[in-house]
Amino acid sequence: MADLQTLIRESLGQNRRGMLGNQGYVLGIDLGSYGLRAALADLQHRTFTSVHAELGGDAPDEVVARAIGLAGDLLKSAGVTSDRLVRVGVGFNGPVDLHFGTARLSPRMPDWENYPLQERFEQAFDAVTLIDNDANLIALGEATFGVGQGRQHLFYLHLSSGVGGGLVLNGRLYHGATSTAGEIGHAVVGQGWDGTGQPETLEELVSISGLLRRASKYGLNTDNLEEIFGTSPAGQRVVQETVDLLAVRCAQTVALIDPEMIVLGGIVVRIGGERFVRAIGEKVNTFIHPQFARPLPVVASVLGADSVTAGALALALDSLSD
Repeated sequence: MADLQTLIRESLGQNRRGMLGNQGYVLGIDLGSYGLRAALADLQHRTFTSVHAELGGDAPDEVVARAIGLAGDLLKSAGVTSDRLVRVGVGFNGPVDLHFGTARLSPRMPDWENYPLQERFEQAFDAVTLIDNDANLIALGEATFGVGQGRQHLFYLHLSSGVGGGLVLNGRLYHGATSTAGEIGHAVVGQGWDGTGQPETLEELVSISGLLRRASKYGLNTDNLEEIFGTSPAGQRVVQETVDLLAVRCAQTVALIDPEMIVLGGIVVRIGGERFVRAIGEKVNTFIHPQFARPLPVVASVLGADSVTAGALALALDSLSD
């Protein structure tokens, strides 16, 4: 797979976005739990530049001010004034309200409830700003620039400290009635895994904490995710159960939305590696009903650390054709 700079240059060169799609600059920003990123795309010369910084705190105003400063420094270093920005895209690490342009909450940082995210960035850069959650943006980024480039229907599954997902249908992000479509981590997957008989969600079982908790139940007490993907019998049992759980949910998703591809990403996928992805893919294709059977690609994401900013750029670029 080509590097991100090349992938974005090739996509920009296709210019399917009308008059605004070949002039000015688009800014992508990632307000991640683990750091901040900003990326700048030059639509005329088809270049891509990104920078990153530590969060420096978790108070909303502080995080946003730091992100605005990071993006402003990127613009300054490129010799770009804000009046040349045609769009800004922002990715957030939690659910957002697209109608009001606000963050609903952050699962890992306090005090983000109803924070006016879109308004803050529009005030800072005087440019139309679009926001979305990080899993949605990774889905769109992979469909626009990455492993799913050229696919119109794609499902992305994110496995990390939380479990999320994103749907690209007919080439556009699908949000559902309340902007929560794709949140497969909240789906109830059965009862009894923890011995209480209470319903459990997919996130409770296959997030990082869920994997570690299940490993401990089988006798592997560790806080190192790599040990679960090692050679211990307990770790191998957890991995096999996880493959089965994910394959069933992915096969159900295939039956529901009929995607052309499933993309897996997040730190769990990076540590599990090709063998983990291949095992899930093989099971998914086994579980697909014969009536609809066809080889369905189940692949790892390729955009890496800039996956959310790439998705934010893709979101901003898509709006130019509206």
